[in-house]
Amino acid sequence: MAIVKIRRTQIFYSVAILLIMSIICGIIGFEYIDEQELAAIENQPTTPPVGTMSIVIKVSQRVLELHSDGQLYKKYRIAVGKSDTPTPIGEWNIVWKDYNWGTGFGTRWMGLNIPWGIYGIHGTNKPWSIGQFASHGCIRMRNKDVEELFEWIPVGTSVRIEGRRMKVNRTLKHQMSGSDVALLQMKLKELGYLNNRADGVYGSITKQAVEAYQAEHNLEVTGVVNKQLAELLGI
Repeated sequence: MAIVKIRRTQIFYSVAILLIMSIICGIIGFEYIDEQELAAIENQPTTPPVGTMSIVIKVSQRVLELHSDGQLYKKYRIAVGKSDTPTPIGEWNIVWKDYNWGTGFGTRWMGLNIPWGIYGIHGTNKPWSIGQFASHGCIRMRNKDVEELFEWIPVGTSVRIEGRRMKVNRTLKHQMSGSDVALLQMKLKELGYLNNRADGVYGSITKQAVEAYQAEHNLEVTGVVNKQLAELLGI
């Protein structure tokens, strides 16, 4: 009877060990396959670009584009913000770079000058999240990819984030800030009323651009964007 119990115990532990090993191997295998699949944008350069670099992040496509002298040089798959913590659209710059910036941020960090929060382009310890709307607003890359990009781009590099289109749900006026202000600025640039970058800050130049639009369309010149004006602008 004792021998039977010992054998049953041995079988139980053997099965448990096999199950644990299967789970571990499955997770490792999933991560490996996922990294390989998500890394693979075929026929791309592996050497640094030589021109003036800029970055375009296309939130809807979950793709980061590296441009050299205004021409597309390389694409990377990324993860971006969830619907309740969206990645801020607008025109920013890389303002600092760092190694191993913190838990969950992978091996590299490139901070953006977004005035209402701390946002950056960084690595991740969750490579399976690449290609998803998964972050708290930052742009995640595979560690291998962010390490490459980190070496290629200098501090000061411009970063344009093109978002999932949002609606302006509040009255916008001087000295406000936010992604909705950046959306307004992008529209004013598109219409030829603004030449400055869409930095998400409703400064005096943005106010003047709004006033110019209002004057040309026979509207009351207030420099304030209410719901009616936002609808007229298509934002």
